[in-house]
Amino acid sequence: MTSLLETIVAGLERPREVTAQVVKHLNDSHGVVREEVGAFLGAELSKLEDYEVDLILSPLFTPTLHDQADAAEVLGKESFAPAKWPDLVRQLVTRPTKAQLRTEDGVVHPIPLREVIVERFVHRLRLDGSIDDQVFDLIGKVAQAKDRALLKAVARRAIWAKPGRTEILRRYLQSASGAFYVEDATALLKLMETYEPASLAELLSQIPHWQQVLRQEINESGVKPFFNERVEELHGGGRDQRRQNQSRVVAKEGEQAFLLRLQQALAT
Repeated sequence: MTSLLETIVAGLERPREVTAQVVKHLNDSHGVVREEVGAFLGAELSKLEDYEVDLILSPLFTPTLHDQADAAEVLGKESFAPAKWPDLVRQLVTRPTKAQLRTEDGVVHPIPLREVIVERFVHRLRLDGSIDDQVFDLIGKVAQAKDRALLKAVARRAIWAKPGRTEILRRYLQSASGAFYVEDATALLKLMETYEPASLAELLSQIPHWQQVLRQEINESGVKPFFNERVEELHGGGRDQRRQNQSRVVAKEGEQAFLLRLQQALAT
């Protein structure tokens, strides 16, 4: 419990930039101009209702996969029961745990976190997740030490709870040991949570269709590179729509390469 508590404290208290999304919300809902954001956080935030604080800070305190990875490294393959969460939240609030919010002027504002924000963060860390024994062993074998925590976070996500889906992750980890890409594991997680294939066979049957769609989108983009800088300038340089299209094509080509690696790994 102590290690988990300290890990969550570190996650909550790491410096966070006040994003443009938060600044816009403060301006739209509370009339706060950019130059006054720091003063508002320090003097006025504590006067607001819980739901208002949640609307302001939730974009900053919704855990990412990397936040989940820190907790996953502490928990390993074990589950931390939801019945224990209220006590964990109370301990975090009474410390008190303070956010370190950095405004665009570079000033860091320590803000005591309310229960509504701490609860949001804790409830989204996948503490109640667990990892299949064989998957856990495979993570230790195929991943570099720096990647293991992230893979544990991937493996603790709810999508793998059904046996047919566990087999997909197990097969991937078994087959990817020779050329492992942690980015592919996170891409596989995104694909699984988006399309929810129920089994390895179903996933393999869908990959050729996705590959075909990507090839068509790439072919239809019609983007051709400039071979002369002067010509590129005449078309607007960095403002040229062609450059934006090219970026999308590069992203799709990356997806295409991932699907090929995934197909080869799962079919092995």
